Amino acid sequence: MTASPGPLPSARTLRIEIAVVLAVTFGLSAYVALLRLIEAVLLGLGGQTVALNERRSPFDLIDLGLNVASVIQLLAWGALGLYLLSRTGTGPAQIGLGRFRLHPDLTGGLGLAALIGVPGLALYVAARLLGLSAAVEPAELNDTWWRIPLLLLLAFANGWAEEIIVVAFLITRLRQLQVGAGVAVLMSALLRGGYHLYQGYSAGLGNIVMGLVFGYVWMRTGRLWPLIVAHGLIDAVAFVGYSLAAGELDWLS
Repeated sequence: MTASPGPLPSARTLRIEIAVVLAVTFGLSAYVALLRLIEAVLLGLGGQTVALNERRSPFDLIDLGLNVASVIQLLAWGALGLYLLSRTGTGPAQIGLGRFRLHPDLTGGLGLAALIGVPGLALYVAARLLGLSAAVEPAELNDTWWRIPLLLLLAFANGWAEEIIVVAFLITRLRQLQVGAGVAVLMSALLRGGYHLYQGYSAGLGNIVMGLVFGYVWMRTGRLWPLIVAHGLIDAVAFVGYSLAAGELDWLS
């Protein structure tokens, strides 16, 4: 995809664009997550369970098709953000999606995953012990041959969509609206925390911190690949690694 520089739309057009993109992607997810959190609090948050990638159909092929649809949707959301940015001259290379390099993209992603993942796990454990987070029910891995490969694909599709829309697209557009860098990163982080609220307060807080770190790293380095790699690895551990270790973590349920 090549970017052909064009005139920057008016501030009103940019605001409408942001509103529409968020309404069909993660803004709507944040609204639903907030309602789920309120419902869980009313029912008793500590006793609630959030299922990780539960089966969507009792029929394997339909379940596979629905999961593939989720992957396609996430990839399309990221592509939408890239397309809209490219129309105003901000191509993939300008947001840090140029040629993938082992360093800093892979090594940076590994470092970010460790920086966010280890404290995030500790926060979840503490929140579960205090009754401030819903229990996470692990995904079923052994029901069909395609489950693990698809969960890994979903993990990295999540990273692709979220980092393009919530970081690159949103922060770029806010900066073009003359919003300060710090405020733009904060707004991005709050959105990230918002659509994870269905998992409880700890997930919301942890993802706000993650958003602040990711936004700062992107603004500082101009590289988006490390964020996508880190996000994909964190989700892969949550989707697959947690499920494999679930038998040793019964005390958290």
